[in-house]
Amino acid sequence: MRIAVLGGGPAGLYFAISMKLRQPDWEIVVLERNKADDTFGWGVVLSDETLDNLQVNDPVSADTIKQHFAYWDDIAVFHSGQKMLSTGHGFCGIGRHRLLVILQQRALELGVDLRFEAEVSKTSDYSVDYDVVVAADGLNSKTRAEFSEVFEADIDQRLCQFVWLGTHQKFDDAFTFIFEQTKHGWVWAHAYCSPSAFMRQRSDFA
Repeated sequence: MRIAVLGGGPAGLYFAISMKLRQPDWEIVVLERNKADDTFGWGVVLSDETLDNLQVNDPVSADTIKQHFAYWDDIAVFHSGQKMLSTGHGFCGIGRHRLLVILQQRALELGVDLRFEAEVSKTSDYSVDYDVVVAADGLNSKTRAEFSEVFEADIDQRLCQFVWLGTHQKFDDAFTFIFEQTKHGWVWAHAYCSPSAFMRQRSDFA
């Protein structure tokens, strides 16, 4: 069995890992348009339940992920000058770049063929050489566009601006939501800790 995974983000990599664990003799190729150390965004947040699922599925990568995350139990909401705190949730955050490196290394250990700087073309181009083609090519998915009549995605583009920013403020006491009304309209922030051990000093814009 030959499988092509279009997209080498966390979803594509973890699918390849999971499949290799179950079918080690199958050939699995992951095609990623960016370089191995490219990433967009600061971090990834996982719940306690997700961590438990990762541990059951692949203890090796799960244990490595746990060594590099920040953990918190509270959610803080700032609104109209007031702070509201809710506890007992259980979340962890890990730098997206660190997570990609961990999953890439695990996939290579299992024999997955990772091909970077490989621009993905139409899905039909791969169906000749591969038995299964998995679409994991993200927000601007060419696969979703190619099969728009099948997926029937409902995309409604609005005027809200979105930006990823890094700060030296830790936000290590709670998963934080901040809402501020300004003369330019509402500004809201979704902030959480991402330890300096796996933070890269960069700003990424969506």
